Amino acid sequence: MGGIGLLSSDLVISFMWVWSGVLIKIYVFSFLGFGHGPSGEIIKCALSILNMFFFALLGKVTNGGTYNPLTVLSGAFTGGFSRFLFTVAARIPAQVIGSIAGVRFIIATFPEIGLGPRLNVDIHRGALTEGLLTFAIVTISLGLARKIPGSFFTKTWISSVSKLTLHILGSDLTGGCMSPASVLGWAYARGDHITKEHIMVYWLAPIEATLLAIWTFRVVVPPVQEEKVDKKAKSE
Repeated sequence: MGGIGLLSSDLVISFMWVWSGVLIKIYVFSFLGFGHGPSGEIIKCALSILNMFFFALLGKVTNGGTYNPLTVLSGAFTGGFSRFLFTVAARIPAQVIGSIAGVRFIIATFPEIGLGPRLNVDIHRGALTEGLLTFAIVTISLGLARKIPGSFFTKTWISSVSKLTLHILGSDLTGGCMSPASVLGWAYARGDHITKEHIMVYWLAPIEATLLAIWTFRVVVPPVQEEKVDKKAKSE
């Protein structure tokens, strides 16, 4: 039942995540009437951070439910084979299904909203952009996941501001998504989810960057247990 509950959480949270971004834009630009000037963008950024706090809280309440395959992949690569298999064969498909369902409902409800993020550069620059953004956010997430002093609020604030900053940096090039399932939902609606550009930029590059970030983090930052042993040896 724990596994089924986690899959249900992933599906529902993924559905809610694609909706939340659209609702924030509609609220700021249509309901409040702000344009795409500084005021509108500041309000949108503030609401985006609050939104990420909400989803971080959902992840805590559901014991790990999330909308991003990269989040669960980073944990699966460092866990056992059964965890990896459960992640790849069950959790990621649940996130993808939730995202696709969410996008379909969005388009049916708000036909004028558009069709999501698109690749605005060539495939190589796009893959490099998504790879670098993913490498940065996975490294930050690994650092925050360590047993270091800090409250839930502090760690979530660092993670949210980091994600928002990286999203803004890559938004004009690839959409700055760093979430393959969410992008797949929009690509599926456009009918280009099986193209070379989509697979390489939004799936292969982020997954490779996730692996590289995990390996680099292990090399650069020693495990917590080793740090404790070193401190104990020095004190003696």
